[in-house]
Amino acid sequence: MKHLIIIADGAADVPMPQLGGQTAFEAARTPNLDALAKRARLGTAVTTPPGFNAGSDVCTMDLLGYDPRKYHTGRAPLEAAAIDVPMSDRDWVFRINLVTTGEEAGVDEGMMLDHSAGGIGDDEAKVLFADLVKHWQNVMPAEARTIVLRHGVSYRASMVESSGKVFGEVTTVPPHEIPRQSWRANMPAARFSAASAPASLLNRLMLASRDVLSTHSVNAARRARDKRPGNMAWIWGQGTRPGMPSFESRFGLRGGMITAVDLLAGIAKLIGWERLDVPGVTSYHDTDYAAQGGEAIKALSRFDIICCHVESPDEASHQADHVTKVAAIEAIDTHVAGPALAWLGDGVGKRVMVLPDHYTLVSTRKHDATPVPFLMAGDFPPGSPGKPGARFTEEQCKATGWVVAEGHELMDAFAARKSRT
Repeated sequence: MKHLIIIADGAADVPMPQLGGQTAFEAARTPNLDALAKRARLGTAVTTPPGFNAGSDVCTMDLLGYDPRKYHTGRAPLEAAAIDVPMSDRDWVFRINLVTTGEEAGVDEGMMLDHSAGGIGDDEAKVLFADLVKHWQNVMPAEARTIVLRHGVSYRASMVESSGKVFGEVTTVPPHEIPRQSWRANMPAARFSAASAPASLLNRLMLASRDVLSTHSVNAARRARDKRPGNMAWIWGQGTRPGMPSFESRFGLRGGMITAVDLLAGIAKLIGWERLDVPGVTSYHDTDYAAQGGEAIKALSRFDIICCHVESPDEASHQADHVTKVAAIEAIDTHVAGPALAWLGDGVGKRVMVLPDHYTLVSTRKHDATPVPFLMAGDFPPGSPGKPGARFTEEQCKATGWVVAEGHELMDAFAARKSRT
């Protein structure tokens, strides 16, 4: 049996006035997804367990069959695993974003404006991160000695802190969750007095980043091109190295992942999947959708299960860009779902699952924990739950009444083999 998963990251949404009261899925032209829906089993899945925030770390882990309550130790270690950042069991790992905050004396002073510094490119980000480390070494030499920073993709980097400090009782906030809110009000904070020193360290590192990044020549050039500067380093998502059993040991399937995002690649690596490099694949609407869809189908000749993750709807939502979100869904339909529909054929010996990992609302620019719509099409046992629908939309999936209340059990239904761990 061959299995294909298509994750349209953050594509689910609520009805929008600017789309005439429709969601992005409803407004988009999706003939291939709708053809799959007519022969599929539709339902909804709770991919954000109680007590967790709706993020791709939690939600993707959950939908791939790994209960976050058992395996999730933090977002940052997952991303660090993707880029082979060395970490011991005692180390704490953090995610760093280059972000855009309101400039002093400007109309947006003190606000978090962009969690991605305008989708800054790799070359510019590498320079900024390298000079940030040098600055920390100059102004905070003792603290910098126990810090290792490694650039990932675009605005993202991983940081390992090995001083022995414990950051488990420090609250950090994802920058994409506070658009146009006060960044100072959302700095790392200690839950208890014992965490005051670790929280203070993160605050000092972040404030020091402003001193070097706000006046950096790279950002001066970006402003001159009317691009958003990466004028602050935002530290968040801390955790320790997780231990996860392989997917093959649990489900008997050898897997591969196509993604532009280190977070997904890190989860793949930790469960024993191979990351498949596809040139032209990015996190944004400039991605090569056709290459991603085509390579996913080709890879099924070598693997039992392939996950094709497309980030662009999520990034469009974070920018409150409903037009690009609809366009991204339509491109996924044409270039990813279309080849999947052709590959599925009569469905014998093949399965396809399509879903977002979580909702991302254009109206708030934030993730949302509403149960996500999904479809499963192909070779499933008679009597399986769910039923077809006219289209693949949030309401059509909800209307079937099939609710997977424990998101990590979704993979049991898709792989049709009960997990053993």
